[in-house]
Amino acid sequence: MKKLLFAVLSFAVVSASAQTVDEVIQKYTANMGGLEAFNKTTSAKMTGTVTAQGMDFSATTQILNGKGMRTDVEVMDKTIVNVYGYGKAWKINPYDGAETATEITGAEALAFKAQSNLANNLMDYKNRGHKVELAGQETVEGTKAFKIKLTNKDDSKDTYYFINMADYSLLKTITKRTMAGQEMDVESSYSNFKEFNGIKFAMNITQSAGGNVFQQIAWSNIEVNVPVDETIFKM
Repeated sequence: MKKLLFAVLSFAVVSASAQTVDEVIQKYTANMGGLEAFNKTTSAKMTGTVTAQGMDFSATTQILNGKGMRTDVEVMDKTIVNVYGYGKAWKINPYDGAETATEITGAEALAFKAQSNLANNLMDYKNRGHKVELAGQETVEGTKAFKIKLTNKDDSKDTYYFINMADYSLLKTITKRTMAGQEMDVESSYSNFKEFNGIKFAMNITQSAGGNVFQQIAWSNIEVNVPVDETIFKM
């Protein structure tokens, strides 16, 4: 009986580890609603709060799928704006010296551009020319996960995706960002997935660097296939 149980468990481990990176990505994408469903969705509007330094701020993100993204965060009596559209990324941040629309480049611009697509880089890596590889398995807060490395074709930087081995949901990502003049690993944890018109979104995102949480996003409502004015993406 013990030998039989060991054989069954061993088979389960081998089966999990034998999956290719494409099989894991396909199952993850299917769990989220499927790449076709994401690509058919024309737009999304997300409203909620951003929590930073112990304070809550109202936030709205509007996405015209594949064309533009704009996030507005109301911070006290001013608004922080992050935008990608018409081939440019720009921002307004009065607390960081950008009182008027200021064009941005580099990794931050690429991140904004990626956010203009409802399907993330992992789901659509082939069409976007990114490279992926299965980098093993890790345990994320007690949950076993596949670890996938995605190398961005535009800047050759790596992002790690951790996919739940049980249900193929996204647990977290790790990517490098420059913060306060230093390049750091930023971890984004995803939870509370909800389905809207056939595709899933993480309603809660927690971001940390150096082991410290610096931002939490909580979406209270998401609308898809709603009108979005293209002019909001113009610099």
